[in-house]
Amino acid sequence: MLVNLQDAYLAYGDTPLLNKASVQINKAERVCLVGRNGAGKSTLLQVIEGAIQLDSGQRQLVNDVVITRLQQDPPEASEQRIFDYVAEGKPHIGKLLSEFHHLTSNISEHSSEKELNRMQQIQHEIDVVDGWKFDNEIQQVLTTMKLDGDAPLQGLSGGWLRKVALAKALAGDPDILLLDEPTNHLDITTIKWLEEFLVNFKGTIVFISHDRAFIRKIATRIIDIDRGVLTSWPGNYDAYLEGKAEWLRVEEEQNALFDKRLAEEETWIRQGIKARRTRNEGRVRALKAMRNERSERVNRQGTSNMQIDDGLRSGKIVFEAEQLSFSYADEAYPIISPLDLLVMRGDKIALVGGNGCGKSTLIKLLLEQLEPSSGKLKVGTKLNVAYFDQYRQELDPDKTLLDNLAGGKQEIEINGNKRHVMGYLQDFLFHPKRAFTPVKALSGGEKNRLMLAKLFLKPANLLVLDEPTNDLDVETLELLEELVSQYPGTVLLVSHDRSFIDNTASHVWFFDGKSNVDSYVGGYSEVASYIENRQKAPAPKPIEKAEESSRGQKQTKKLSYKLKLELDQLPEKLEAAESKVDELQSKVNEPEFFNLEQDRVQDTLNNLAKAEQNLEDLFMRWEELEELKNS
Repeated sequence: MLVNLQDAYLAYGDTPLLNKASVQINKAERVCLVGRNGAGKSTLLQVIEGAIQLDSGQRQLVNDVVITRLQQDPPEASEQRIFDYVAEGKPHIGKLLSEFHHLTSNISEHSSEKELNRMQQIQHEIDVVDGWKFDNEIQQVLTTMKLDGDAPLQGLSGGWLRKVALAKALAGDPDILLLDEPTNHLDITTIKWLEEFLVNFKGTIVFISHDRAFIRKIATRIIDIDRGVLTSWPGNYDAYLEGKAEWLRVEEEQNALFDKRLAEEETWIRQGIKARRTRNEGRVRALKAMRNERSERVNRQGTSNMQIDDGLRSGKIVFEAEQLSFSYADEAYPIISPLDLLVMRGDKIALVGGNGCGKSTLIKLLLEQLEPSSGKLKVGTKLNVAYFDQYRQELDPDKTLLDNLAGGKQEIEINGNKRHVMGYLQDFLFHPKRAFTPVKALSGGEKNRLMLAKLFLKPANLLVLDEPTNDLDVETLELLEELVSQYPGTVLLVSHDRSFIDNTASHVWFFDGKSNVDSYVGGYSEVASYIENRQKAPAPKPIEKAEESSRGQKQTKKLSYKLKLELDQLPEKLEAAESKVDELQSKVNEPEFFNLEQDRVQDTLNNLAKAEQNLEDLFMRWEELEELKNS
């Protein structure tokens, strides 16, 4: 046992984050903390670290245990050197090492007696505190993560800043490594490297993550935080999901029995003197205790109810590019090599590749925010774009949720209907009291939910989602998956969440890091399978013409499970669509149809046109999947 919490109680406001909770963290464990956004996961990490003191209860540590924590947000870009930032993991020793390295660099160019004396003094101080061991640990971590210690933080992408923060947590060889959303802003290659690193890490790991593939790879135990209660689930993530579902079912049954008994007692107390000449005072006291217990029960928060206003349908062709390329004037190599592509209405395309490989550049080219270096781009008609920005630049941190979402107004408009802003916020799991909280006080997951709430207010038929899954709890993540997969418009998705891509994308654009982009039908698993087995089996043929990518290209791989399921469901959908067309056509064919009110006539004709277009789209999709299946 390394850490032991006993009867831990901690509350901010009325609701406790930890309510008489007890838990042990043991040697060589890899423990994942799960729970909804705002449940207290990050707070629990800080309690384990000792950065937050409990209101009551005990925190016990084994002597000389070294604990380090990865911050949830990456460092801010600045002129500070990477080595200096990583060295801050041990402030006193790190400050000495940073000054020593700066003096060493200066003396190599021009030396002075004052600088030489100072360097000797610092060297002696480092010797006294055995600081060279920490220096070696820093250099080893920087080498392992391929970081240049002399480079400034300024100019690094979000993924590289995340790597720097991780290096700071790893330096110092901790006994317990605390990781708060470690996969955020990391590309898939780096996530896989991190998985292997953590699996082989000899110390104890306590981490927060909503990346289900990452949790399944790393965790040896799950600790669930739900309404202040900690429950421990040894074993893998899937075993936890089954156990938690049963736990909630039993809790619901017990609450129902309790509420039934409470209702019976409330009926008894009101029967009055006619029914009972004397009252059982013990029973009265028991009823009061039941009332108190019911009032203190923290009901499980509801499910998020996100909806997208898809607005008007776009044209059938959304983007069409021929030999599209891009490079900066001062760069020797192109960011995007000549590329042909075609995006059709309803396509859901995931852009996959390492940080800095050109995913955001290609999106900016398609949205005409950048001018291509060569090639032609045709943008479809009637496009309404909604853009989710991973850095949340559209949120003002000093304003409240209410002001950010509705500019202080009490009502908003969705799908042409007026709604009170408080009700809309509740759809995204925000309590009405939370509406007056400044955005800077929200957790990372809450900020992302607010971004989604703001995004979905705008009627859009093209969703551009740049890392939408960061910090979202699993339940909200799964709801967003369902929303995106059923969205009738077009989706461009940048994500490093492998499960999310598999569950939402119909195509993958794979960036190889050398300015080339290949397109494949299916999710991330198909691409990963090709990369891992290209030496063993023929590779799926990359799509040279995007026309083939969207409609009817022959593939060497079998249909994925998701596409097979879609194909199996299409006949039923086609039958329903044909019935709808027949029904509307019958109305139009009636003798008196055109004698009806003009509005009714026009509405019916519009509905018929939509139904016919839906039938056509379903039939084309069926032909596409059948050809893939038979190839």
